[in-house]
Amino acid sequence: MSMKNIIKTGTAIAVVLAFTSLTSMAAQTDTDRTAGRATTSDTYKALNLFGDVFEQVRANYVEKVEDKKLIEYALNGMLTSLDPHSGYMTEEETKAMSVQNRGEFGGLGIEVTMENQVVKVVSPIDDTPASKAGIQPGDLIVELDGKQVMGMSLNDAVEKMRGKVGTEIVLTVVRQGAKEPLKFTLKRDIIQIQSVKSHVENGHIGYIRITTFNAQTAPGLKKAFEDINKTTGGKTIGYVLDLRNNPGGLLDQAIAVADDFLEKGEIVSTRGRNPDDTRRDYATPGDMANGLPLVCLINGGSASASEIVAGALQDQKRAILMGTRSFGKGSVQTLFDVPGGGSIKLTTARYYTPSGRSIQAKGITPDIPVERGKVIAEKDNFGEIHEADLKGALKNPDADNKDKDKDNSAGGDDDVETPSLAPDTGKDKKESPDASPTSDKKDDKGDAKDKDAKKKDESKDDYQLMRAIDLLEGISIYKVTGDTTAAVKPADTAPETAAPAPVSAPATDKDKDKAPAPDKK
Repeated sequence: MSMKNIIKTGTAIAVVLAFTSLTSMAAQTDTDRTAGRATTSDTYKALNLFGDVFEQVRANYVEKVEDKKLIEYALNGMLTSLDPHSGYMTEEETKAMSVQNRGEFGGLGIEVTMENQVVKVVSPIDDTPASKAGIQPGDLIVELDGKQVMGMSLNDAVEKMRGKVGTEIVLTVVRQGAKEPLKFTLKRDIIQIQSVKSHVENGHIGYIRITTFNAQTAPGLKKAFEDINKTTGGKTIGYVLDLRNNPGGLLDQAIAVADDFLEKGEIVSTRGRNPDDTRRDYATPGDMANGLPLVCLINGGSASASEIVAGALQDQKRAILMGTRSFGKGSVQTLFDVPGGGSIKLTTARYYTPSGRSIQAKGITPDIPVERGKVIAEKDNFGEIHEADLKGALKNPDADNKDKDKDNSAGGDDDVETPSLAPDTGKDKKESPDASPTSDKKDDKGDAKDKDAKKKDESKDDYQLMRAIDLLEGISIYKVTGDTTAAVKPADTAPETAAPAPVSAPATDKDKDKAPAPDKK
């Protein structure tokens, strides 16, 4: 097949490459022209080979394939052969990527999944058309504007529910307990993808989960801090930053999130093929967590932007990393628009943590490794025996009658449950703490209580989170008692015969003036 035939199919590959080669030849000296012609000749031979293969596929493949598709496959093959993260994206894929990066779109505000070939509602997002219309978790969407969902892919169904703001769509829903399908007419609105979720653990520990890094992440983190401080009344003792199963996202958002926890120092450096392209990003003054202890949770699903944040917090000694080794994606991709509305995603740089380490194909190792686990309660038929249970035991002179009654009733409990740790098979555990459906009415007090109860149950099922909370509670105890040197003293410097540190007794009225004041930070 000649070069002209290739050009007629709609590709300008040969023209672009030939122009590039001729331009470089014109700039060469006389001594380099022979080598330049040889290189150009090799390029033309390779393009002729491509043309021959292209023609063979067009003529002999078992099914007819559009020329445009063949060109797209060829482009994608060239890019994906470079590394797993480079690739060619069609116009539709480019638009979808843009929506993901912006973090907002015209739609209904429903988190959905596919179950038994119909769309199942995981959760309506608060204050969206779906929530206001009364769509509930567990609802099965069987029709969209009268068209059966069965037979559609999840992406097709989601694309149909999205659309121009202000336009309407009719959902036909099958709900458990309803005698017949329900119809809802919803008007599309601007929906923001909630990448940051937060709540309070144990009444004074802020839990912040970032699911992805899009344009809404930095504002969402700021709101999370405000909500937590409002809930705790300013008495927060520490934070858990959960980056587990976060695949990454926008580089600038990762830098902004790390900056929110750091006062100074380098966050990340990116280095391209050209040494002059090296870029370093630094933290600016201001720590939204006010210097409070921070535990960052990571696992094998934490990649790219998540690893930038975790690496910066670890290298700058700002957080304790807990969990399992991260994914290990240490490269940066840049989007380049190409004619026709598509784009190419090309790896253009590697990134390095503040200490200068690359985590490419290596990942970040947590400071405290904690595998996924599950706490199982075991019943002890005999119960625990305490001093108060012994016949003739001396009474506590400081206990009042109410405390005695409580102790007596507690001592009579025969079924004492002792928790034990067992490996988590993942069969009855959600992938992430925020995966459960949420209420569709934000101001309902009963629903709010249900949310809190669910979050407590989820925390109990999440062994890694439990360990993070215990660590923050322990740090808080040391801070309140005053001297934390024993907690951070390296084990290999302690004398072999060192006795355990004495535990301070509660301060009496006499000793109130001597008791150390709690740290209010």
